[in-house]
Amino acid sequence: MISMRTKYALKALIYLAKSKDKGPVLIAEIADSQKLPRKFLEQILLELKNLRILKSKQGKNGGYYLGQDPKKIAVGKIVRIFNGPLALVPCVSASAFEKCGECLDFQNCGIRRIMKKVRDITADILDGTNLETLVAMEASESDEAALTYSI
Repeated sequence: MISMRTKYALKALIYLAKSKDKGPVLIAEIADSQKLPRKFLEQILLELKNLRILKSKQGKNGGYYLGQDPKKIAVGKIVRIFNGPLALVPCVSASAFEKCGECLDFQNCGIRRIMKKVRDITADILDGTNLETLVAMEASESDEAALTYSI
């Protein structure tokens, strides 16, 4: 399950991707339009700015805007920033690998093998989906119209 921070970050980024031609967007506008708590959103946007995913402009006509093309911002990157590794168990994590202490046969462990498949498929979907795709999905009545993935 993704955290609320992750979900709010994605909602804000989708809104900014939809608004990319309008210039900087105020935090209040994002919060109000997406029904997000402003103080919590401020922290999230600041973190995204520090990671150079967002940029900001101060003063009149100021606010936040995407620091990169929406095609280059993968959902997987945002999920990892706010949620941590995609793996459900540490022994299959690409970024936080750790052998399970109770494991008797690492190579042949059925749990590890199936969880690696889950991690790989999850990573393929999330890393293969960018903000532009999410914007297209929200504009479409069909999931398949913007995103196609088969197992």
